Amino acid sequence: MTRPSDRVRRAAGAVADPGFPALKERVIARTGHSYYVDKDDLLHDRVRRRLKACGLPDCTAYLARLDGPGGRDEWAALEAEITIGETFFFRYAEQFAALRGRILPDLIAARGDVRALRVWSAGCSTGAEPYSLAILLHELLGEALPEWSVTILGTDLSVEALATAREAEFGPWALRTLGEPERLRWFRRVPARPGRPHGAYALRPVYRRMVRFERQNLLSLIDGPQPSMGTTLGATLGSNFDLILCRNVLIYFNAEHVNRIVRALGERLQPGGWLLIGHAEPNPAFAQWLEPVTLPGTVAYRPAGTEVVAQAQVPLPPWVPEVPPAFVPPPRAGPPPIPPPPPTAPAVATAEPDDLLREVRNLADAGETAQAWRLLQEGIGGRGTEPALRYYEGLLALDLGREAEAERALRGALFLDRGFVMAHYQLGLLLARGRRRGQAARALDNALRLAQGLPPETILPEGDGVSAQRLAENARALLSGMGGPSARDPA
Repeated sequence: MTRPSDRVRRAAGAVADPGFPALKERVIARTGHSYYVDKDDLLHDRVRRRLKACGLPDCTAYLARLDGPGGRDEWAALEAEITIGETFFFRYAEQFAALRGRILPDLIAARGDVRALRVWSAGCSTGAEPYSLAILLHELLGEALPEWSVTILGTDLSVEALATAREAEFGPWALRTLGEPERLRWFRRVPARPGRPHGAYALRPVYRRMVRFERQNLLSLIDGPQPSMGTTLGATLGSNFDLILCRNVLIYFNAEHVNRIVRALGERLQPGGWLLIGHAEPNPAFAQWLEPVTLPGTVAYRPAGTEVVAQAQVPLPPWVPEVPPAFVPPPRAGPPPIPPPPPTAPAVATAEPDDLLREVRNLADAGETAQAWRLLQEGIGGRGTEPALRYYEGLLALDLGREAEAERALRGALFLDRGFVMAHYQLGLLLARGRRRGQAARALDNALRLAQGLPPETILPEGDGVSAQRLAENARALLSGMGGPSARDPA
């Protein structure tokens, strides 16, 4: 018997709940998230999680909870639930290449007299974006950093996401585009403990203390401060910033709100400042208030009337660090168990591969790795010939501390597609962590050879924005640290 698809099941749930339309209207009015106007199934699925957490039968009862005692806290929990927290370090490699090669050197040169920089990461989720900026500025300023006043502010609607950001501990999933040398340079390993059964990577304090976090709804830029947002942030945002990143946040709002928010962001830029938004978010209408600047692989915005000058020449340190000598992974007592699925686990057997991957990534990016694993295991059933599904199966297994299953999945992806560059690379990282140098060198050498055969600017499939050139640099550095191909051990 064929089960209904997850999408059909969720849509039916939304229609069957008479209180859902009123709740949906309230949610959109409060958050501005017009993203959910035509996504009843997705919104109801997220609301359903809060119904279960509160022990309530339907949306009518939930509305009463939102309007009653404790409603402020429950609104915060719902707002966290409906915000898709997709985040990882150095997301969108083209934009970080522009930040490193043009935008930040330009600002460093322009602000050299006052030696001060103010940066705002709007919609920062669990903190990977502002922390990536901290790492980058630390690299660019080098020994001069103590002479500068650098302020990096991260804001988000989700209280839960901000708490995670302040903790500054991340699983391998959030670091999946980084090589082992970068992980060891910027983070330290944290052993398993209650709440972190698979261990984590803790950002080093030198980067962590460069960033602070506050709660904010971007609607407050155009409608005034929200009641639950306090007044401190409003004063903070009244000051001008040298750089604002508001990436993949505007997709939640309707066209009128988007235009007003972008105009408000532009008004908070210092003369000569920069604004970066998501790849899919540029709009010709923004030229009414901001001047678009075309950079390799992306578009940035500057205040109208900004004088275009020659690109600043700031010496840049090498981006790929030396590989430390010997890295011995922490001992493991065997793969930790994955919690059993809840009784009402969604059915996904008929989901299309792209839809399945989207849901899996959303769950994993929100920190729900075990649930993402279960969803993928159920959905992968008859689709074992999809290389991308096997690849993400491997990444999730790594995040759960199940190295043997991760290796099997990554090798499965390569059996299906020998040219899968990212699978070769991730397999090499896994084998290197297990001190299987010979096999690791072969996998990394395969990744290097395939990447070098592509145009340097090629964005690798399933690489989350990593270019062929960037991956080749990382693979070459890893091979060099292991002694190169000539130092391979027997398999």
